[in-house]
Amino acid sequence: MHNYNEVIEYLYARLPMFTRDGASAYKKDLDNTLALLHALGNPQDKFKSIHIAGTNGKGSSSHMLASIFAEAGYKTALYTSPHLLDFRERIRINGQMVDEQFVIDFVNNLHALIEEIQPSFFEVTVAMAFDYFAKQHVDIAIIEVGLGGRLDSTNVIMPLASLITNIGFDHMNMLGDTLPAIASEKAGIIKKDTPVVVSEYHKDTAPVFLEKAKLENAALEFASDKLQSEIEAINEDHLLIEVRDKEGHIEQYELDLKGTYQSKNILGVLRIVDHMRVRGYDLPQEAVKNGLRKVQSFTGLQGRWQTLSKKPFIICDTGHNEDGIREILKNLANTNYRQLHFVIGAMKDKDLGHMLPLLPTDAIYYFSNPDMPRAMPSEELAAEAHLLGLEGNAYGPVVKAFEAAKEQYQDGDLIFIGGSNFVVSEVLAAIN
Repeated sequence: MHNYNEVIEYLYARLPMFTRDGASAYKKDLDNTLALLHALGNPQDKFKSIHIAGTNGKGSSSHMLASIFAEAGYKTALYTSPHLLDFRERIRINGQMVDEQFVIDFVNNLHALIEEIQPSFFEVTVAMAFDYFAKQHVDIAIIEVGLGGRLDSTNVIMPLASLITNIGFDHMNMLGDTLPAIASEKAGIIKKDTPVVVSEYHKDTAPVFLEKAKLENAALEFASDKLQSEIEAINEDHLLIEVRDKEGHIEQYELDLKGTYQSKNILGVLRIVDHMRVRGYDLPQEAVKNGLRKVQSFTGLQGRWQTLSKKPFIICDTGHNEDGIREILKNLANTNYRQLHFVIGAMKDKDLGHMLPLLPTDAIYYFSNPDMPRAMPSEELAAEAHLLGLEGNAYGPVVKAFEAAKEQYQDGDLIFIGGSNFVVSEVLAAIN
């Protein structure tokens, strides 16, 4: 394979891919990942890392930490998933995406092994990222879990610290249908003698984390027990958050990520910063504040309560489960608009019973289906929504639904795009 597009098409077409194929692409062991990494000389052992899991908030938290470390002068790697527009979004160093030539060379060099062991798309991507980070001699790598934790391909690293964000109902067909069961999978990233921060205390999940931490002799804390946050203001460019510690000391932070849910995520991020200072990393408070002020602009993060246009007024958010929808509704409540136009799509394996009843009945809905086999047909989504009093039409392709919403838009309205990463992705691609 001689060019980047050819390599990417091979990866998409040849390998099982969760975003396309769902649970059938989820490998319930680490064997393939370990085989790939062994062939590469075990690059995962050649760089320092922080590991981040959670149902919601792990992507934002990962990008915040990456921005802070880079602002402090460290060569900072970032691995996240899924991507929205470009595969290379998953693998970055100091905000810059991996070189296309590295992707080409990596796949060609491992082509025979890939054909032999038939790894998933995600397993190959993780191996690629770790190989790239090792060869680039990064100072620190921020590694986001793909799905779950215990059996996730990223769970082969020995991090300096681990962060677990919000735990909620998502991917229940694979992770379990109770919060303790889901938490048990996330707790799988807790390593022996390695500090772990859990962003939020929850009575149903706390015992799971405490038990696992005790088993691994890992110092565990709940960030929400150490710090409290309050949103002071939301302006056109930033979210202003006040954070108070147990001694009553107050710090103010400006974030260019404006979703109100960041007031929860920032607590875990700040506690990880404190742990890494103890580990010897020089992270001045000014670097922390500057890093948080430009997360989106520096790391390229998209889809987190992102304003795409002011005229027409268009916002997107990738929240796609019960807790994600609840946070979206909080943000909508803080936004001024006359009529809400909601462009929405969902995957077949989503538990819509936890999501649809939360949605506002006074919105106009534009039901769509992303261009992938795993997507729920827009007609089926519309039928389920209509039973709950959610009014609107089924449009099929996401772009068609988006165009219909723009046609119906009037001054003072808001077009919101969400329900799935892939709905947001297709709208971003159309706009770009």
